[in-house]
Amino acid sequence: MPLLKKYSKDKNTCTVAFSLPVDATGGARKLYLAGEFNEWNPTVLAMRKAKGRFTASLELPAGTPYQYRYVTDTGAWLNDTEADCYVYSAFADADNSVVVL
Repeated sequence: MPLLKKYSKDKNTCTVAFSLPVDATGGARKLYLAGEFNEWNPTVLAMRKAKGRFTASLELPAGTPYQYRYVTDTGAWLNDTEADCYVYSAFADADNSVVVL
């Protein structure tokens, strides 16, 4: 399921619905969303689990891309298979998912 984006009437903000299937998490019981929008904190933004998916929605300032990844309760960092694009992170020695607003 692609990232769902809903822009405000003035186009200054966008509510983004992040979503990852439970079966893509390697058996995680909890999933968190970490990225540039929360200083990469791996436990501050817990995602909800319902109907076979983990989901979270965030309202973000529009006009910029944001890097992010999902973090399991076991500490594994996962990419979003439906991200707008990916960029390499030397810090993680892996690609980060990107949402472009």
